[in-house]
Amino acid sequence: MTFRMPAEWTQHERCLMAWPARPELWGGVLDEVRQEYAQVARAIAQFEPVTMVALPGQGEGARAACGESVEIVELPIDDSWFRDSGPIFVTDEDGRCAGVDFRFNSWGEKHSPWDADDRISAALLERMDVPRIASSMVLEGGSITVDGEGTLITTEQCLLHPNRNPGMSKEEIEAELMARLGVTKVIWLPYGGLEDTETDGHVDGVCAFTAPGKVVVHLPSDPDHPDHARMRANRAVLEAATDARGDRLEIVDLPQSAFVTVAGRPTEVGYLNFYVANGGVVVPVADVDADRDALAVIAGAFPDRKVVGVRARVIAFGGGGVHCITQQVPADRPAR
Repeated sequence: MTFRMPAEWTQHERCLMAWPARPELWGGVLDEVRQEYAQVARAIAQFEPVTMVALPGQGEGARAACGESVEIVELPIDDSWFRDSGPIFVTDEDGRCAGVDFRFNSWGEKHSPWDADDRISAALLERMDVPRIASSMVLEGGSITVDGEGTLITTEQCLLHPNRNPGMSKEEIEAELMARLGVTKVIWLPYGGLEDTETDGHVDGVCAFTAPGKVVVHLPSDPDHPDHARMRANRAVLEAATDARGDRLEIVDLPQSAFVTVAGRPTEVGYLNFYVANGGVVVPVADVDADRDALAVIAGAFPDRKVVGVRARVIAFGGGGVHCITQQVPADRPAR
């Protein structure tokens, strides 16, 4: 039986999220970030069901903030970045779904403890009655983007970082991606974000497939942006690459950047870190003028979907965006 990770724009059964649970990460902005998470959940719930996992005892607070349109489930978690700690779903030729449970070590042991997050995929899959496929490799969902037709893009900065899988070579990591996610072509970009020290350069801050053969790329127009040259080097790799079908990629540039100050710290809100829902795209915005043009670029990349901006300043302060806090579950699982 062959499983493959579907593209993010395929039909979803629901979206999984997790309620912010690590006070030491958020400090004095914990209440504010919970409101942003709730706004993201409500925005996605306009398009598809949302299940929010909260720590035992915190379900009522999450329910009050998210409203009745969002299902609340209490399970042990350490943190709230389900793109990275949650399962990665794959489907077979008949539409049957399974969840790949990669190891999670808190982005290279950056935040302790992380044992509950390392176990949450297995707990969710058991609750959902979805078969579990275990992998001994450390991998976060934010470090990959796929076209659903055999092509995966990632960054060397992240996947080859010694704090993830020091005993594995690049070839061994690529082989595991192919075995577990059903891809046949891996495109390695050299760089993630220079200042992305939290995830060590996840690809969801760099580029994203928006259709087979089509990639939207973060390409900051400001020459003083720390990633101005790095993202152009990434783009050059994509220009020279072909996908699993042997075709050249169509590249859409996303030049807008948004820097704001949160809790006294300069913070970049990454427009690329969006969630593709059933019929919609939910995009992090910063409430600045650049939002409008960035939303227009993303709308052009998804002409058949409604694009919705959701304020995500504090989520960005914590190290991510809308994509980082969500995980899609493919639709149409047949009964077993």
